[in-house]
Amino acid sequence: MNQSARPNNFFSLLEGALPRIVVAPSFVAMVIFIYGFILWTLYISMTKSTFLPSYDFVGLAQYVKLWSIERWYVACRNLLVFGFLFIAICTGVGLMLAIFLDQKIRAEEYIRTIYLYPLALSFVVTGTAWKWILNPGLGIERLVREAGWTSFTFDWLVNSEMSIYAVVIAAVWQSSGFVMALFLAGLRGIDDSIIKAAQVDGASLPRIYGRIIIPTLRPVFFSSFIILTHIAIKSFDLVVVLTRGGPGYSSDLPATFMYAYAFSRGRLALGASSSMMMFFMVMAIIVPYLYSELRRKRHA
Repeated sequence: MNQSARPNNFFSLLEGALPRIVVAPSFVAMVIFIYGFILWTLYISMTKSTFLPSYDFVGLAQYVKLWSIERWYVACRNLLVFGFLFIAICTGVGLMLAIFLDQKIRAEEYIRTIYLYPLALSFVVTGTAWKWILNPGLGIERLVREAGWTSFTFDWLVNSEMSIYAVVIAAVWQSSGFVMALFLAGLRGIDDSIIKAAQVDGASLPRIYGRIIIPTLRPVFFSSFIILTHIAIKSFDLVVVLTRGGPGYSSDLPATFMYAYAFSRGRLALGASSSMMMFFMVMAIIVPYLYSELRRKRHA
């Protein structure tokens, strides 16, 4: 065997294995700290854990107890209201803004930056800003009353019937620019020749958007729905900063419920069961999406 070929073979093997060696620590950390802790949380949700983890297995008792708590039902109802309004308004506003910017208007870059600016802020900053704006003693209500409309009332932040809608306002302001960017990228990817052919046939601009362009944006609609649903289910910091889940627990979401029971009330197993319910909600959306994508690629 040629002795000089061994070092070359060694370096060739090293070069081929180098990407795997570099990625391996991250892969191991991901397996342990994501999937490992998901399994640990699943087990804790089936134990008698209180302030500290306990490994006395009790089966599904914590899940039965969870669904007997009124506060959990309020959190789930708020999630439905918040998720529906958040997704619908963000999608509608984002689509309208994208169509507006797609008309090749002047100062498009500046307008696009203005709408994308909220995306650069964290939900903590957004919640703090909107807490000032919606505060009856500091924000919109006080401003309108000082302008002369003394009977004007806008107390959604401290009204238990309307507090969840205050969260919707802040969340929509934060995420609409992101959805606009997705739709604008989709619109810019459409072949102009299709639009010009429709215009030659005499179709009006609203008809072109309604019959041709918007239906072709189906993948963007689907991606926006998945991303916004994921944001809605895991929303925590915005609610904590803006309303702290109140008044009472009127604006609680599953994430704030989980935190309150796991870390404030010392009911770790119950908090773990609520977090697993959130995980199942996300999986109920992600798994069909991945299945449809894989099926589409297989038949492409």
